Amino acid sequence: MRTVFPNFVLKVALLLVSSSAMSGCTIIVSSAATGLADNLSGAILNQDDPELVRAGAPSYLLLLDSFVEGNPRDADILAAAATLYATYGAVFADDEIRASRLTKRARRYALTAMCESYTPACAWPDATYDEFVATLSGIRPRKAEFLYAYGFASLAYLRAHSSDVNSLAELPQVEALFDHYLDISGDAVNSSAYTYMGILLTLRPPALGGEPEKAREYFEKAIAMTGGRDLGAKVEFARGYAKKLYEREMHDRLLNEVIAADPYQDGYTLGNVLAQEDAAVLLAEADDYF
Repeated sequence: MRTVFPNFVLKVALLLVSSSAMSGCTIIVSSAATGLADNLSGAILNQDDPELVRAGAPSYLLLLDSFVEGNPRDADILAAAATLYATYGAVFADDEIRASRLTKRARRYALTAMCESYTPACAWPDATYDEFVATLSGIRPRKAEFLYAYGFASLAYLRAHSSDVNSLAELPQVEALFDHYLDISGDAVNSSAYTYMGILLTLRPPALGGEPEKAREYFEKAIAMTGGRDLGAKVEFARGYAKKLYEREMHDRLLNEVIAADPYQDGYTLGNVLAQEDAAVLLAEADDYF
């Protein structure tokens, strides 16, 4: 079964590409170009044919690569490229080797964006957990977007490398990162961070640091913040919490709600179509699992 991040992944990626890379890049400066980017983002988010997006998105990955080539120290462009690469690797790359390659580039771009905007982040690859956490306190709200991009790229990378036991050792760092992001974001918080925390707290068993009941609170918060319009959050709730705790009634209820829902929600349609596909697969496997 394809491991799919919820719709907010697509939404954040496309918004970053349009508002950060497109409007901030010296190559594209006109309001007409920025408007075109905004319209393109909206059109993709409201597209109900995932295969059309799968086929078209690589062109924009190459476009962002060209922006990075021309502006290798522009944190906005780097964060936008990182987010779109992580999105494509997590959502559309079915081949494990390709997903690994795409998310590796995403993380490299995201780390460079953080390093350019916050010097202590340059040492993160070699930092211990305590050293990493110590640097987080210096990141202020105006850097929250770059912190979010690095956290998302890291989570996409770690999920693409989930067969590598060494990747599990980095999960506490990513958890600490999103925890700090939630602390500094205030009203500007992206609801996706709550789902990410839910995912992180259910990737590991309780004996290794997993906290399923706390994860449930995060999943429920994410669903509440989107008014239930983002169906992917319910799929992750069912997969990460209900399935692992053998809560069959909750598992089936959440997934049936996803399948019965109208996927055509402004800004969520594409992710909702993907979520309904995943929900159908999870329900079909339920009898064998439970």
